[in-house]
Parts: sequence; C-alpha cells; structure tokens
Amino acid sequence: MLALTLVLFVGGKFELASAAQPNAELEIQKLTSCYALGTDAIGRNNLLEGKNIYRDCFTQDVVLTAIFPDGATQTSYGTDSWADFVYSVFQGNGYTATQHLMGTINISVQNNQATMTSYLHATHKRSETSIDVANGTYEDQVVNRNGRWKIRKRTLKLIDFLNLSSPTTASSSTNARSANSSATFIRPNIPRLKE
Repeated sequence: MLALTLVLFVGGKFELASAAQPNAELEIQKLTSCYALGTDAIGRNNLLEGKNIYRDCFTQDVVLTAIFPDGATQTSYGTDSWADFVYSVFQGNGYTATQHLMGTINISVQNNQATMTSYLHATHKRSETSIDVANGTYEDQVVNRNGRWKIRKRTLKLIDFLNLSSPTTASSSTNARSANSSATFIRPNIPRLKE
C-alpha cells in the first residue's frame, strides 16, 4: 500500500512487465534449443519428430530464410515446409547425424514482441571420416501469442560451410610413434602451433 501511495504521489509509473521480463528472456532463449533439437531429430532421419518439435518453436505462419555463403537463399513458409527443406538437404548430402550447438544469445524484449540473435556451430556427419561444419547467425523475430513465445521470422546467415576429413591411413602412419613403442598411437592431422 505504501509503495502504491508513493508511486501515485510522486507521479511515477508502476510497470508489471519489467518483473516478468527475465522469465520472458528465459522462455525465448529456450527456443534456440527447441530448434536445435528439432533439426537434429531430422538429422537422425526422423522427419516426423523434427516437424513436431518445430511446432513448439515457431508460429504457424513462420517465415524461415537461409542465406548461404555463396549468396544463394532459400525461404520457406511454415514449419513443415522448412522441415522438408532441411530433410532434403541432409538426405541429399548423405548425412547420417547432425549436432547443432547454439550460443552467444542476445535478446531484446518489448511487450509481446522480441528480437533474438544467436550463433550457430553445426556438425553434419557424412561418414566415419568426414564431416561438414557450418557456422552462422540466426536473427529472429519472436512474438508472444496466447501466453507462449514463438519465433515468427528466422533468418540464418551462414558464414561458412566446410568439409573436414580424416587423413588417409598412409599419411597418418607418418605421425605414428617409433617402432620401439609398445602401443601404436596415431596423432590426428590437426593444425597445431609449432612447439
């Protein structure tokens, strides 16, 4: 009662929204994990599970755009359309599994709308010796509809998409320990600083 009297007397404004903002940011941040889990379900060849997870992340009328490093773009409307696109890319490249890591998440909330950016590092397994790695930034417009935060527009800006392969057995053997060693240790061909 005293606080309300002071607010009215001083002419200040009492905002309930600011108390709820930390919860809003946490709920919005969870959308990044939601998307990664849906995409990795598709990467495991489970398109239906991926579509179901995407429905928890996005509005029904979501617009999703990917901008590739070469400037090519792909825009899809709705979660099922995007899931089908992701599935076709994964199948077309022969991926057997994927892992999407999200980080550096920045959120700005304004009432029932928000913007969010997050960084992506994704690994796409081609075989036991070859992976594709993608890095980029998601730029999202997020809305609160019926008490739930969902992404209504997402743009993925990829900065690279690289293939990494293990060295062949012949080239790896040059890095092996000497013949006097009791164990065979093969050093992976990873760029290192000079010792």
